[in-house]
Amino acid sequence: MSLQMRLSAITLDCADPLALAAFYQQATGLEPHPKSNADFAGLNRADGLFIGFQRVDDYRAPQWPDQTLPQQIHLDFEVEDLDEAETRLLELGAGKPEQQPNEARWRVLTDPAGHPFCLVRG
Repeated sequence: MSLQMRLSAITLDCADPLALAAFYQQATGLEPHPKSNADFAGLNRADGLFIGFQRVDDYRAPQWPDQTLPQQIHLDFEVEDLDEAETRLLELGAGKPEQQPNEARWRVLTDPAGHPFCLVRG
């Protein structure tokens, strides 16, 4: 008998949960969780998926692709137009590492807290 599991939440460590939640809210259009605060903020998706952002003292951002501070997890977002999505996210405060393994198919960006995420052609 297999175990039935449904992904319900993804939580990222960061120094400023409200700021990181605002970045992802602007990027995705997800709804802010009504109980978000300075220690833990979140976004809700209509199907129930929750993306959380928790404050960690002395947070140190991962360094992609360097593994001195490994990424440990990253998110992928499908987009119709890589260039348009990249431009918009950079305007919102994302960063773009020099290392881009396959820019024609996907883009590696970093959120304002340093977490790498990918834009993939949908």
